[in-house]
Amino acid sequence: MLYNPSITLIQFIIILLIWSLLILIMRYITIHSQMMQKFLNGEPVTVVRNGEILVDNCLRANLSAKEVALKLRMAGVADIAMVKRAVLEQGGQLTIVNQGDANIKFPVITDGTVDPDVLDLMEKDQEWLEEALRRQGVDRIKDVYLAEFRNNQLVVATYHH
Repeated sequence: MLYNPSITLIQFIIILLIWSLLILIMRYITIHSQMMQKFLNGEPVTVVRNGEILVDNCLRANLSAKEVALKLRMAGVADIAMVKRAVLEQGGQLTIVNQGDANIKFPVITDGTVDPDVLDLMEKDQEWLEEALRRQGVDRIKDVYLAEFRNNQLVVATYHH
C-alpha cells in the first residue's frame, strides 16, 4: 500500500486510522470480555495432575504423546509420578509443580475467573475462596483482577480499589 502510486495520502491515512481503530476495539474487547479473551488468547491446559497424564486435555490441546514427553523432558522431569501438576501455557511453555513443592506458583483467580485446578491443588474449595474474599471486603469474584495464594494467605488485587 505504501508503494502503490494510485493510493493517495488521504486514503492511506484513512486506512491507517481504520486499522488503528480496529486494534483499539479488539484490545478493549479482550480486556473487558473474558469469553473473547479466551477465544483470542486461549487458556492454559492442565496436562498432568498428580502424576497422571490427562489424555483428553492433551488431545484437546492438539498435543501428541511425543510432544508431551518432549516437553516434560525439556522441563527436567525424569519421573512423571513426581509431577503434581503440569500446565501447558498459551505460549506453548510447560509450567510444572512437583510433588512436595511448598509454594503453589499459579494464581487462583485471574481476570475474574477462578481456576478450579489451582483450588484443587491447594486442597481448598469454592466456599473457602468466597469466604476468604469476603473477609477482605470483596463481594464478587468478577471484581478480582488477580488473586494468589502465598504463605497460606490469599493476596487479592481488585479492579476497583
